[in-house]
Amino acid sequence: MKPRIGLVCSGGGARGAYEAGVIRYLREELPASTRADVRFDVLAGTSVGASTACFLAATMHIPDEQGRALASLWTGLSLEKVFRVDGESLYSVSRKIWRATRANERPEGWRLYDLFHPEPIENIVRHAIDWPRIAANLARGLCSAVSVSATRIRDGKTVIFIQRREAGLPRWSRDPYQQPVEVVLGPEHALASGAIPLLFRSARVGDEYYCDGFVRQNTPLSPALRLGADRVLILSLRHKPRPSVEPPAQHEPMPTTTKIIGKVLTALMVDRTEYDLDRLRRLNEMLESGRRAYGDDFVARMNDTLEQVRGQPYRVVRDLVVRPSRDLAELARPHLEKFAKKEKTHALPTRLLHRLSGSNLFTQAELGSYLLFDAGYANDLIALAMEDAHARREQLIEFFDPSSK
Repeated sequence: MKPRIGLVCSGGGARGAYEAGVIRYLREELPASTRADVRFDVLAGTSVGASTACFLAATMHIPDEQGRALASLWTGLSLEKVFRVDGESLYSVSRKIWRATRANERPEGWRLYDLFHPEPIENIVRHAIDWPRIAANLARGLCSAVSVSATRIRDGKTVIFIQRREAGLPRWSRDPYQQPVEVVLGPEHALASGAIPLLFRSARVGDEYYCDGFVRQNTPLSPALRLGADRVLILSLRHKPRPSVEPPAQHEPMPTTTKIIGKVLTALMVDRTEYDLDRLRRLNEMLESGRRAYGDDFVARMNDTLEQVRGQPYRVVRDLVVRPSRDLAELARPHLEKFAKKEKTHALPTRLLHRLSGSNLFTQAELGSYLLFDAGYANDLIALAMEDAHARREQLIEFFDPSSK
């Protein structure tokens, strides 16, 4: 029996182009014999990863085209397209900035999209994904489940929107901060998962408002396991630096506001991959130790007792992580800095957008690497992802080999 393979897509705004590069490598660069076994039974995404997961679920019937099509979406973006500035004038921009400072007129506060409109990226989510095709591909057995995680603003819970081939939901954990909901996935769910707080508008699903799923679940490993994955390929958007051995500076200056913003943003978008993987691997070791000590039927006998309490049987789950080999904030920096030097023939709103993108607010705060929806940066991310996937080529071949243990 073939293992059920899960794909876990993380959150990270514009960094999501990295995921397109990994998918392109899997679909185009692995040996033909391996590509035939590259399938994803369970797709789980949060934030920008939610759109990736839904796009893949909607194109599972054309696997050879997935990587190229997903990469094309990213390389077709530009700041001017994502943060629409057409039709603005000196008067309209000045008025919006003035109104943003008037607390009595805007008691809910100022947001970036008050000045630069992100409707174009919302339109991409609505129209670039063939949403009815998800149900069709599930019915054909090309995948078995898709999940999208978002944060419900009313109570801060992670709501996991799930569409499965079978009706109903599997037994879930008793975590009071998670709530699975069976839905027919649509653009509103992906937009809810990707609504970065304060920057993108909150999305409404039914009678509730939601924001980005990264607030509590940046790497949706748990939903993939609950939905039955036996192996999980995790696409992380966070570079894991080597531990520093350098002592701190003796007379380090007080951190600037932009640096503090960067650290707060990094903490907010914390990637729980390492914690979740450590817990998964310790459980695998426990099950393997029990099998060696008590026989091959150890797991089965334990599940007879615990499954009714836990909701699902314990099993050994294999994992493989593909992550950036470079800091994506540093990769974005030269692209951000060039925007401030763009020619002055552009209209005022476009020049203002470029100057804001190249300012210290973006380059020092790492904010730009999340908001730089631009072809140049996307191309660099895709190229880096393909290099990083190639570095794990033999591991990927073994991971997708249905006969490997």
